Amino acid sequence: MSALNLELSALAHHLRGRRDAILLSWRAAIKKDPALTTSDSLPRADLYDHIPSLLATFERELTSASPDPDRPGGTAQGSAAAHGLQRWQQGYDLREVTRELGKLNECVVSELEEYARSNPQVSHAATATARRVWAALCSTGIEESVGQYFQLQQQEAAGHVKDLESALAEIRALEQQRADLWRQAAHDLRGNLGVVANATVGLTHSGLHESSRDDFVRILMRNVTSLHHLLDDVTSLARLQAGREQRRIELIDISPIMQQLCEGVRPLAQQRHLFLRCDGPAGFAADGDAVKIRRIAQNLVLNAVKYTLQGGITVKWGDSGANDAKRWELCIIDTGPGLHTASGKPLADALEKADRSSPPEGLTPADTLPPSGGEAGEGIGLSIVKRLCEMLDATIEFKSEPDVGTSVRILFPRRYAAG
Repeated sequence: MSALNLELSALAHHLRGRRDAILLSWRAAIKKDPALTTSDSLPRADLYDHIPSLLATFERELTSASPDPDRPGGTAQGSAAAHGLQRWQQGYDLREVTRELGKLNECVVSELEEYARSNPQVSHAATATARRVWAALCSTGIEESVGQYFQLQQQEAAGHVKDLESALAEIRALEQQRADLWRQAAHDLRGNLGVVANATVGLTHSGLHESSRDDFVRILMRNVTSLHHLLDDVTSLARLQAGREQRRIELIDISPIMQQLCEGVRPLAQQRHLFLRCDGPAGFAADGDAVKIRRIAQNLVLNAVKYTLQGGITVKWGDSGANDAKRWELCIIDTGPGLHTASGKPLADALEKADRSSPPEGLTPADTLPPSGGEAGEGIGLSIVKRLCEMLDATIEFKSEPDVGTSVRILFPRRYAAG
């Protein structure tokens, strides 16, 4: 073994014994640097991570038969890349990564200088070789660590781009749904206004029989009422979409809200020869927004009354189940024609595919609610229900079977977090 190799091996042995001291010195330098703040929250093991492996590689390079500053070891590359990955996961920015490795370089160079001062017999060739080997390792370490960090940053950026593209696609789909909804509302308004205009013209005819006049008045009043409800729905939906609705959570009794709602809608159900039943415990207390819960139930009940031709509607409320003490449920069950979509899907999916059956033959428009029959206003009502449920952190699901009926189930939180 040459004299140079003996000197480098002695230096490697010295550095191996000083490794902990070098790490402590590096840690102290990091703490003094005001630009390096992320490391303050790291325990020693996480801070050191792959740095001891980098120092060990330096020691091995010095003891090799022919140390080559231009040949950094593969272990150094792997350790540095792993260091960059770990620092990324810990929330470091790129500037902190490079400054941290720069501080390590300063500590190792200081150690080499102190060794040279303490051992004047060591040749200049040995100290110069050691510096070149370390410079190559440190350069490789910074390159690999920063490269790994930059690669991860690119991957994250690509993920953000993908998320943005997905969000834009969802926004476009939502805007299309809104446009379809407003077109439907305009169609319904025009339909009702047409019936009102025709009935008004009919009432102006001279020699009109009294029975015919009564029919025209009945048609006129029914359509005016339908117009009023439709305009209320359009206004409500506009407020929701504009974000002008605010929830007001307080402790309420659900039972009287549902009872009063059913009492108000029951005459309409009886007029159509339908039953409307209320089934729920008295004094059922829960957190909630009384106005919005009533609007949700009212939209669903009126929608059920509108399309149910025989049988009736049942409104139920109470505990959601023994295994779900944090929520309570509201159910509206009808015996109508059903929604033509698969059961058990969320309402958001159903809104895109819902298709109520048309009234059977022989039932005139004046005998339906609203007079135009079909789907008038249903999309607006269900959209309002969906948005109100989102405001109240409620989930909604339904099961529907053609010619059997539809069951809508809404799960509300029993308690809301303060604030």
